[in-house]
Amino acid sequence: MNTVDILLPAMGEGIIDATITRWLVNVGDMVEEDQSIAEIATDKVDSEIPSPTAGKVKELLFKEGDTPKVGQTIALIEVEGDEQGAQNSTSDKEENKKQENIEFVRPSESSKFKEKPSHEKLPPVSPLVKTIVKQEGLSQKEFSQVEGTGLNGRITRDDILAYIQKRSKFVDKPQETSNESTPSKGDRVEVVHMDRMRKLIAEHMVHSKQTSAHVTSFIEADVTNLMNWRNREKAKFQEREGEKLTLTPLFVEAAIKAIKEYPLINSSVDGDKILIKKDVNIGLAAALPNGNLIVPVIKDADKLSLSGLSAKVNDLAKRSRENKLQPNEIQGGTFTITNLGMFDTLTGTPIINQPQVAILAIGTISKRVVVLESENGDSIGIRQMAMLSLSYDHRVVDGALGGMFLKAVRDNLQDY
Repeated sequence: MNTVDILLPAMGEGIIDATITRWLVNVGDMVEEDQSIAEIATDKVDSEIPSPTAGKVKELLFKEGDTPKVGQTIALIEVEGDEQGAQNSTSDKEENKKQENIEFVRPSESSKFKEKPSHEKLPPVSPLVKTIVKQEGLSQKEFSQVEGTGLNGRITRDDILAYIQKRSKFVDKPQETSNESTPSKGDRVEVVHMDRMRKLIAEHMVHSKQTSAHVTSFIEADVTNLMNWRNREKAKFQEREGEKLTLTPLFVEAAIKAIKEYPLINSSVDGDKILIKKDVNIGLAAALPNGNLIVPVIKDADKLSLSGLSAKVNDLAKRSRENKLQPNEIQGGTFTITNLGMFDTLTGTPIINQPQVAILAIGTISKRVVVLESENGDSIGIRQMAMLSLSYDHRVVDGALGGMFLKAVRDNLQDY
């Protein structure tokens, strides 16, 4: 009998660990190839881990609630014959591809950064544990007293909750600085506790505002010709391609053309280096039925035709609503688009999706009376107008570049 390691797979850029929310098998169970053995949760999406081979569950190396890192062995499967090939990791190949598709610009004199002393930061823990620490107001000194029962002494959710329960008997929690956040006895207030995804979204948004110097520019686009073209073509398009032609792929196509003209918009920041991404992976912010937000990503969007973009947009939108997205489908985005118009919102100032440097918002399309300029003079006409807004990181994107990119998107939409 040989043993196959089940590894926590790589799940996209920025994901270094995941919480095991539920084991679907027990030690001694027989499993089939591709059978799901565990449910996991990252800060973006829930997913399942399949077994790469058929065999018998020999050992589960983590408990429910533990947070292993990507690449760590989480379970052992006993198999007959030589199945060691199933253990080969693709992490090196993925890392090489990632490096091939990044262009480094503006390097500093020195690329070495000193780590902060260990006493100034928490040891590696899961996002859930960090959230609990913040909510309970634990100091670094207190946190160092928590005994970890996870792998290599890692502090798990159960460890921190057990410490807090014991701590509450002896230590008063800090008083709120304002009584406004705590309803008094006579207040007519419904208290709604954030679910896990809403907490993580909140942390992501605050982190983005604390990281990037946000600036937002606006421009108005006359999309009358685009709307007329789409209305003429949508029936033939669906018959020919088998896909509905919505406005979203048209906006994505316009943004991709502008990115090719101004590639610095398609970048991220690493210390004092700017990483210009050669891949164009477009994230589409989508509201879920439960009110939360998710951003599925169209990988290599610049290589797709309008038909291909439509198929991707329709598929991702459908599976977003059904909560059937995989972790790799919401990772690796290089530029994000959010459609505010579906709620009749005129415009907005969206928050940048880290580690990207810009996000484009599309406002509602409405008919307005506007001045039309021509060689024969000015006239008044009824046109379909939309407000576009671009939030960008002023550490990388100056107002001139932001304005030129936004104008390019506008011109691409008007050239129908």
